[in-house]
Amino acid sequence: MIRSHPAEGEREAVPLSDHLDDVAARIPHVVPASVQTPAGESLRAVCETLALLHDFGKATSYFQQYLNDEYQGDSALRYHAPLGSFAAYYALDARGFDTETCLAGFVAVAKHHGELPNVATYVHDRTNTNDGNSETKVTESQRAVAKQLADIREHAPDLAADVFERASDGEGSWSEFTGEFVSLLDDIDATVTGDGAMPRVGRDALSVDCYGTVLRCWSALTLADKTSAAGAKRDAETYEPKRPRRDVFEAYVADIEKEADADPEGTREQRLDYHRSRARAEVLETTESFAEDGGGVATLTLPTGLGKTLTGLSAAFDLRERLGGERIVYALPFTSIIDQVVDELADIYETDGTGRLLTAHHHLAETVIRDDDDEERADKHDDIAGMLAESWLAGLTVTTFVQLFESLAGPANRQSLKLPALQDAVIVLDEPQSLPLDWWKLAPRLVELLIDRYDATVIAMTATQPRLFEDATELVAEPSSYFEAVERVEYVLDESTERYVERRSEATPKSYESAGGTLERTLDSGQSSLAICNTIDSARELTDQLSGNYVNVGKRYGELLDVEDEFTPEKIVKKVRRDGRPATLHLSTRLRPRDRLALIQAAKQLTDEGYPLTVVSTQLIEAGVDISFDTVYRDLAPIDSIVQAAGRCNRSFERERGEVTVWWLDAPGDQQKTPAAAIYNRGVSLLPVTAETLAAVRDDDGGTLPERAVADEAVSRYYRRLREEKNVGKAEYADHVDSARAAALGELSLIDARRTAEILVCRTDDDRRLAEKVRQAEQAREWTEFRRLLDESKDRRISVPLGWDDDRAEAIQQLPVLVEDEGLYCLDTDRYEAHFDTTQGFVVPGSSVAHQFL
Repeated sequence: MIRSHPAEGEREAVPLSDHLDDVAARIPHVVPASVQTPAGESLRAVCETLALLHDFGKATSYFQQYLNDEYQGDSALRYHAPLGSFAAYYALDARGFDTETCLAGFVAVAKHHGELPNVATYVHDRTNTNDGNSETKVTESQRAVAKQLADIREHAPDLAADVFERASDGEGSWSEFTGEFVSLLDDIDATVTGDGAMPRVGRDALSVDCYGTVLRCWSALTLADKTSAAGAKRDAETYEPKRPRRDVFEAYVADIEKEADADPEGTREQRLDYHRSRARAEVLETTESFAEDGGGVATLTLPTGLGKTLTGLSAAFDLRERLGGERIVYALPFTSIIDQVVDELADIYETDGTGRLLTAHHHLAETVIRDDDDEERADKHDDIAGMLAESWLAGLTVTTFVQLFESLAGPANRQSLKLPALQDAVIVLDEPQSLPLDWWKLAPRLVELLIDRYDATVIAMTATQPRLFEDATELVAEPSSYFEAVERVEYVLDESTERYVERRSEATPKSYESAGGTLERTLDSGQSSLAICNTIDSARELTDQLSGNYVNVGKRYGELLDVEDEFTPEKIVKKVRRDGRPATLHLSTRLRPRDRLALIQAAKQLTDEGYPLTVVSTQLIEAGVDISFDTVYRDLAPIDSIVQAAGRCNRSFERERGEVTVWWLDAPGDQQKTPAAAIYNRGVSLLPVTAETLAAVRDDDGGTLPERAVADEAVSRYYRRLREEKNVGKAEYADHVDSARAAALGELSLIDARRTAEILVCRTDDDRRLAEKVRQAEQAREWTEFRRLLDESKDRRISVPLGWDDDRAEAIQQLPVLVEDEGLYCLDTDRYEAHFDTTQGFVVPGSSVAHQFL
């Protein structure tokens, strides 16, 4: 028997012909019949051809020996993808497909176990025959394929004849393919070369649609192949979502509106309810005409407090119905705000997020789709459950920008699994201004690809619309009218910011001692306040200025952890209230994700109850966290960040006006640059644009600015200047798409690429038991259990950038290594007390004295 996969465990060996047929039979579940290539051809027919040939190279005796661990020869002879790629090009060409479609098929099969390359260069390197005398690896590879062809002629001629007959739909044959192999090389090379010697890798070699075609062929083949190899059922149920019912969602929103007391002339809360309902009605009226025009990209621009999440989802449900889509993908910039969206949706649909209706996909989530109620069976098929969920096969997936955009820009092999699910999807981008400036030309190009090649519909929604997308339809006709109607805050420029804006020669930042004094006075007055800093060091120094006269929420949380592993945020609140003094809390990414979540939930309860609380945080609390403070202090930052910070002030209109103060904090410690300059004047200098914008919209008297002037007028002016004067966004990133340079795209990342160390922080006995299980699973080489345990540990881990901080790197290297290949350290807070502070999380020993008396 010629096999594709060996016997493994309870699974019998899989005949190659059965695997090829199985993958081909899955393609109709992955690629709808209506989808076409840019040349107007059936993409399903293309992918079925690729499926029948993708593993054809496994028919050699070399590969069959390899399956038995018996092969000792040239490793190139056991590789199966190169031969399959040539076979795929031949069969597609024989069937009359467009040359660029054939090229996409060639690359898809060649890389169905790897990452996509820069297409033109890759094809030239694999097909150029040089002068026939060169001893390069290229010609060695071609000679290996020729030997494989001879081997199959000897050992599997009948299988080869049958496969080529079906793959080429009778238009080609095995004998013709083997007889014309050398000339086929020249034909393929000619598609990407100019003079026959050097590849032309620009747009004149490949069309701007090439990348999208390669992506579609490769991702469809990869999904069908991996689900086949994993043993997932081959039926529609495996690949179809359970669509969240729109009427259930609308009933939930209707109940909220019914409980509200909307009145355009009533109290502030009544007016707010009125404008929420008005905005939602206007959006749904606009989506009707938007859908009639065929969809595309829409923007939704509403101020904080008007329920953008529910309104955006209402629009998504409506467009899904009108445009005939299957799935909704809701993407956000930060994992910290995904859980609250998922929790609300889970409550609405009474689901735990492990089925086909709702999936959360980010690096801290358990991302699975389980179809079997039998837990033992579910555990046995965790690999399949994870693969299905990471393929976004649920009806509604809540995920991050990283998962979405990096899966479109040169994705890793497993990342590609989700791409077929984007066909006809409605994709909501929540807070698109959070995308890195370097991506501001690439992101719109990728959205264009989604619309043109996947027939997707995109909604970009935020209070600070960056206008990334040309010809977008705005779902509310006059966003400014909503900003005027629901003003919640006023902005105050601190004297330090005034000095910066006026560019006075004697301009000096605000000292931490002065800022800390301001926070203490606010706290002593019985108000809640939030101070958002630009760096962790800045947040620490500001926290250190707060005296020990207040109850420390982080310490109270730590005391609870000392006696029990599981507890509710209510217990933290009860412990704080029992003390009776005003409270302080520090938040940063040096605290574990699970700790941050518990502390934020406790802070929300305290502020909801009107308890005096001061929170000092980095930007992690800036967007989307549903918590409201009387006063917000924001270190100098771009306009959009200032407005996002204001979204945490008077969020539910608890008072007539909240106050947002913008100050300019000094450099912490012995650092030379202020945090504002260190973060926002790298690359494109954003602070001068911010200062000039603030100067342009403030009154002659300076000082206080109305909300509309900042959140509407200043935001528009700021983004206009970035586009027109700064020309933000790297054009070469978008050009990588147009020139099909997938490898170059794969080198890009939405996340700061600084070198980091992963640290598993063990604060409880349960944490320590988990760490020991990880260690034991690795030593026993129980890789499935090992990966499961690593996933379980994610919310107990922190990532610490190393950069040029020798002290920080040395401190981390003092910790024991838990998993060397993962670069994972273990910080047991009982054993390494100097490395951990209950208020501020991981610290460099000896770097802080003040934290000892907090």
